[in-house]
Formats: sequence, C-alpha cells, structure tokens
Amino acid sequence: MVTHCGGAGGGPQRLIIAPMGDCAQRPFVGIHAIDVFVRDQDASVRFYVDQLGFNLAFDAKLQTGERWVAVSPPDGTAVLALVAPPPDSWQQALIGRSTGIVFVTEDVLAKYEEWRKRGVRFSFTPRLRRVQFGRAAEGPHPAEPPVWGGVFTRFKDLDGNSFALVGFDEVNREIEAQRRLAAEKLEAERRATQELAIAKQVQARLFPQNLPPLETLEYAGACMQARQVGGDYHDFLDLGRGRMALVIADISGKGMAAALLMANLQANLRSQCAIALDEPERLLCSVNRLFYENTDDSAYATMFFAEYDDRTRRLRYANCGHLPVLVLRRGGALERLESTCTVLGLFREWDCSIAEQQLCPGDALVLYTDGVTESFNNEEEEYGERRLVEALARHRESAPRDMIASIVSEVQQFARREQHDDITLIVARCRGGC
Repeated sequence: MVTHCGGAGGGPQRLIIAPMGDCAQRPFVGIHAIDVFVRDQDASVRFYVDQLGFNLAFDAKLQTGERWVAVSPPDGTAVLALVAPPPDSWQQALIGRSTGIVFVTEDVLAKYEEWRKRGVRFSFTPRLRRVQFGRAAEGPHPAEPPVWGGVFTRFKDLDGNSFALVGFDEVNREIEAQRRLAAEKLEAERRATQELAIAKQVQARLFPQNLPPLETLEYAGACMQARQVGGDYHDFLDLGRGRMALVIADISGKGMAAALLMANLQANLRSQCAIALDEPERLLCSVNRLFYENTDDSAYATMFFAEYDDRTRRLRYANCGHLPVLVLRRGGALERLESTCTVLGLFREWDCSIAEQQLCPGDALVLYTDGVTESFNNEEEEYGERRLVEALARHRESAPRDMIASIVSEVQQFARREQHDDITLIVARCRGGC
C-alpha cells in the first residue's frame, strides 16, 4: 500500500486510508500515477524492480517521443511514474528531494533488513514512535485517547529522492484484515472453479455416451452450454425390442441450479424407462410427479419424448410444452410436432396425450432448444425458426452430425456475441427403402 502526502518539497506527512464503501452508484475515481523525477529511467527501473521488488507496470514511447515508465509495489495498489525531465526544465530541481510518498508494510524491521541487504540507503534505523490520536466522532476530548505504536524509517533511491516506510499498529490490522479477506476470496474462487470443473465433467457423463444401434435411423445430438454447466438435456434410451427413445429437455433457469435439476430429471427418466415401451403415459406421469416433489414451486422443464420403432419407423411422442419438433419430409414439406401436454414439474395432477407420426426414408426429424432460435444479433433480431428451417434445407444431404455442426456454426456467426443460453440439437434421418 502506498499513499502520497504533501508536496515534493517535503513538509508534514499524513497517512490516509480511504474506506472502500459501496461505490456501485458513483463514478469510479482512482489514482492514475504519482510522478517521481529521476535522472536515468533505466537505472531507476533497475533500482525499483531489483532492489525494492516492485513490478514494471508500463514502459512505452508516447507519440510525443517521450518515454513513459511506471513501476508499482507488489500489491499493485499504486503506480509510480519515473519521469526524466529535460535538462533545462524546472522539474530538474525536484530530483533528490522528499517525495512525500509513504510506503506501508506490516513489518518495517523485516523490510528494512531485506532492502538494506540489497543496497538501499536508509536515513536511519527504524524508530518507534507512539502517537495519541482522537477520532472526529469521539469529540475533541475523549476520555482515554487511543494510541498508535508506530515504527518508521526513511530511504532514498539512486537520485536521492526520499520516501517514508512506516508500519502503524492500526494500519497493520487493516492490512492483515484485507490480506485475509483477499486470501479467503481467492480460496473461495479457487474452490468454486474446481467445483465447477468437476460438475462439468460429471454433467458431461450424463449426456449420451453410446448410441443404440438402429437399422433405419441415423441420428446424432449435441449440446453447447452457455456456462460451465447448464440445464439443457438430450438423451437416447435403448428401450429394447428394436425401440429407442429420443429425448430433449430444457430446464428453467441457468447455471448450477439448472444443472442439478437436469440431473434429477435424467435420473428419474432413466430409472423408469423400462415402462416406456408399453405405457409411455405412465412413465411421463411418474417422471412429472417425482420432478414436482423434488423441486421448488418455480422449477419446471419442457421436454419432448419420442419412442421410435426401428422396424416400422413409427414414432410415438409426447411434447411436454417444448418447442415444436420439425419433420422435414423427403419431398421438402415441413411438419411440426406441437405440444400434446403442459410442462413437467409445475403441477402434481398432470396428464399427457401420446401422438403418433409415421416416418419414411429420407425424412429428417429435428429436435432443438430455444438456445437455437432465440439467439439474437446486434440488431436484437432472433435467429428464429425460419432461419433454422432454411439452414436445415441447405444441409439436408449432410450426415446428422455434420448437419448439427453446420447449424451451430451458423447460429454462432449470426449472434456474434456472448452465448446466453444452452444450444442443444438432435437430428435424426430415416434411411433404407420403403
């Protein structure tokens, strides 16, 4: 920590610590740099960096041809600009005088020994001074004035510019408190980062690791999360007897909370998918009930669940408040599989309808979340379903995995800004003869 007190000519010095406070509603104000006038900038840089252990904050040549060099103490709280004035300038008289700058350390004696061994010139050995003081709020005559126990000394740089090095008890406590808070914050951030990395790995394992083999359906899925973890979910469940379930869901909210709900929904669905083959309505009602009981009142999920029969190419599905699933027919026609029931998790008493759709060779099925269609550009235009359909038409001859990659690339190029929502897609295409 460094403070600047008084002018370059010396005089009384005061140590000033400004309270941080809540400045969220006020314009930011800070110290840009404090000028220290020197004869040789290179030599001064070596002194401050090698002997004092400061950091080189900046070194550049300005448009005027002047060189601007700055150093900062290790904590980075202030910047000293090392200015080499022209030989005939009035600033030459300021070289080799008291700067009025006070450096604060929690252990003056230790810093004194460290710097002295590095060749720093001190004016005197550290001295102890006890100073009584009164706070303004306590009035002019407090009953027992508090006392500072202060250790201080002075040192000079290569040009004779002098600085104070002090360590007051109250300042020590403030420094230690700030250091402890900073250390706790860094540790909390480190743990949060580590936990997020672990959560990302765990969630990645929740997405499909293996694709059940089918003769009449070629398919793929992908999820690009907006954060480390997210609330989008897609899955391919082997139901046995030549049938497979395609699932896509979007959990309300974002981040860790949505990821936990996503894991809850996935666990419920996978643990009960054995009953899906014969009673899909019963499966979904059970999933809704468990999701409702295990989440708060505001949590919900949209989901599209479809059972595909590899032999008949028949699709039985329930659209639980999700976006319409697109069916691109081989001849170019477009159909939408709209909602058949409301979202999961908001109501204990819940029912759903199961609809059917026949797929033919060459037909493509596209499931997606709103992270695709609600991505917006700098003009606040959404990508929208129309652009998605046009992209699908352009890439309909590509393999499902390549089609997904192309669509995601187009969405990202359209938005060209930070991704705000998870982008999840499933593309499936019927193959074989009729």
